[in-house]
Amino acid sequence: MGIELLVNMSYVAAAVLFIFGLKMLGSPATARKGNLVSALGMFVAVVITLLDQSIIDYKWILAGVVAGGAIGAIVARRVEMTGMPEMVALFNGFGGVASLLVGWAALYGFEANTFEMITIILSILIGGVTFSGSMVAWGKLSERISGKPMVFGGQRVFNILLIVAIIAASAMFTLYPESHLYLYLVIGLALLLGIMLVIPIGGADMPVVISLLNSYSGLAACAAGLAINNIILIVAGALVGASGIILTQIMCKAMNRSLSNVLFSGFSAVSAGGAAAKIEGEAKAMTAEDAYYVLEAAASVVIVPGYGMAVAQAQHVVKELQELLEKNGAEVVYAIHPVAGRMPGHMNVLLAEADVSYDLLLEMDAINPRMETFDVAIVIGANDVVNPAAREMEGSPIYGMPVINVDMARNVFVMKRSMASGFAGIDNPLFFKENTRMLFGDAKEMLGNIIKAFN
Repeated sequence: MGIELLVNMSYVAAAVLFIFGLKMLGSPATARKGNLVSALGMFVAVVITLLDQSIIDYKWILAGVVAGGAIGAIVARRVEMTGMPEMVALFNGFGGVASLLVGWAALYGFEANTFEMITIILSILIGGVTFSGSMVAWGKLSERISGKPMVFGGQRVFNILLIVAIIAASAMFTLYPESHLYLYLVIGLALLLGIMLVIPIGGADMPVVISLLNSYSGLAACAAGLAINNIILIVAGALVGASGIILTQIMCKAMNRSLSNVLFSGFSAVSAGGAAAKIEGEAKAMTAEDAYYVLEAAASVVIVPGYGMAVAQAQHVVKELQELLEKNGAEVVYAIHPVAGRMPGHMNVLLAEADVSYDLLLEMDAINPRMETFDVAIVIGANDVVNPAAREMEGSPIYGMPVINVDMARNVFVMKRSMASGFAGIDNPLFFKENTRMLFGDAKEMLGNIIKAFN
């Protein structure tokens, strides 16, 4: 009874740490501490679980801890901020395959009843879908696979038949668990379903897909916990699954799209309003010196970061420009779109790395009503999230999506390497507006030249 009480109390403590850690992740100011608190909770859960079980030999467990810890530490330190979305996708995938393997292992060593067989099947299915779907997301984010939606004739019919086949194979495996044929069939079909669910989704929807796959990995862990009757795994999986779903809904709302539309419609599909109008006009380029003269006289500046800022590693130079503008008497704030970058919170993480004050990071809903009052809006590598076609062109694939209305500022500076369209592959009429000037080149270099002019 003594050891059982200790285990249960430790699980309660771990669950409390998970909840507090998750709560702290809701604010950039406490997110790092939240990670540590959650990690401590998981450490407690793992240690007490190992002490509670009759482990024959710890050497393989210790070897796994050392090898996994070393790989994780090395990769985490070496990964660039531009590679963080891909790393998150890999984390989701590894979580999924771990749940698949736990469910598979649960088949051996005891006689499973019907409920346990169902939880094992769910663990294998959701884990398999999460793993293969995350690998496709990783490929799209790293541009090893085209970010465009991959669709073919009869795709929906194929997916329906695939789901029917999974249900049939799962039922047969539940009835005949000794048959490995049905087990391998379930695993194979689950992996195929994960691929089929993600390939038709365009690159612009990847932030939503990442958060959804995160939810899947939590649900897979929850099912694995039910399969092996581990309370803390159930709790942790449920927390991750629920938070992932909530984040997914927030992201969908920010894009003015339903989850079903993201999952089952290619992002490049034109809305019912008809074909998008052709965008015509002439972009007006300017030099860093010209930009300096405008900024030197500006009383208020809003900076809109995007994935291009991550590519250029320009966040520290942006902070330096912010300090110079403030010293010159200007108000400087940052406008953060919920789906800017390629994963949830991407821009917040980048700017936090440069020690930008959290108070200066304003959400889209807070900044848009004030946009007309800003003297200058500086767009650094953002494209789709500042595209006025979302308001003005009914035929555009992003029509109705809430965007940051930078075109309403008195002056707009857009820093881009070229006139190429963004990750969604959609042209941007912002570049041809009368109040827009283009600064072509590497964002870090262009900002550096502006800073030199100030100095």
